[in-house]
Amino acid sequence: MQKSLSFLDVIKQYIEAGDIILPVLSSAALRIQQELVKKEPEMEVVENLIAKDQSLSSQVLQMANSAFYHGLVEIKTVRAAVVRMGMREVGRITLLAATKNQFRSKNKVLNIVMHRLWQHSVGCALGAEWLSKRCKFEELESHAFFAGLFHDLGKLFVLMVIDQMKEKNKDLPLTQALLMEAMTVLHTEQGYNLMKQWNMPEEYCVISRDHHNRDIDSKNDLLLLVRLSNMACHKLSIGLKKEPSLVLSASEEAQYLNISEIDLAELEILLEDTAILAG
Repeated sequence: MQKSLSFLDVIKQYIEAGDIILPVLSSAALRIQQELVKKEPEMEVVENLIAKDQSLSSQVLQMANSAFYHGLVEIKTVRAAVVRMGMREVGRITLLAATKNQFRSKNKVLNIVMHRLWQHSVGCALGAEWLSKRCKFEELESHAFFAGLFHDLGKLFVLMVIDQMKEKNKDLPLTQALLMEAMTVLHTEQGYNLMKQWNMPEEYCVISRDHHNRDIDSKNDLLLLVRLSNMACHKLSIGLKKEPSLVLSASEEAQYLNISEIDLAELEILLEDTAILAG
């Protein structure tokens, strides 16, 4: 008699069958990221890429006028957003706007988990970017935000797979425990595979795959930034995990980056005070 399949086995079989609608990254957002990592990005290129995508430009303007970014004067055009906030900030908003809609489900249980995952992804992106500045890795600032935002892409993929399975089988059991187990076990491999399918640079793919590895690559500064920011979010309960007892300054990542307790305390304050994480 065949042994009944576990929840994980069912997910793996569904993935292997290949009948999956994959998450899609806006081509405009990806091209903007490619422009921003250049030594001298061009404002007109960034502006035109956003303006040509009507849906994306609408989302960017909506986010630019949100409580987190809102100034004294309403921003009505992409150019105004670029002029007032700068290219890199607008590029960051574009990535957030282009990805946020992926973290949604009609299923209430999945939607709650996806929302928390979104908050964690944003927190990790903001934290990694802040750490890159504090550690004076100027060349990594734009890379750090992007890498932090997509480090847990595999978790989103797993949730989307489960969402599609649930659509086909209404009796499929969904509990927080089952979802957490599935994400924990599968997300690094699946995140790496999906990043590869998106034709992402290897440095981003490696972070998706290796951000939980016990053996740390001490020479990969971008990976260290994301790992440390990831831990800071866990400590502050930003996302799905709560580990308030974590001592960031005692981590290998903090030691390799040579960052102080005072710096890490500032990072925690930044993340706690970031209004966008509550949205």
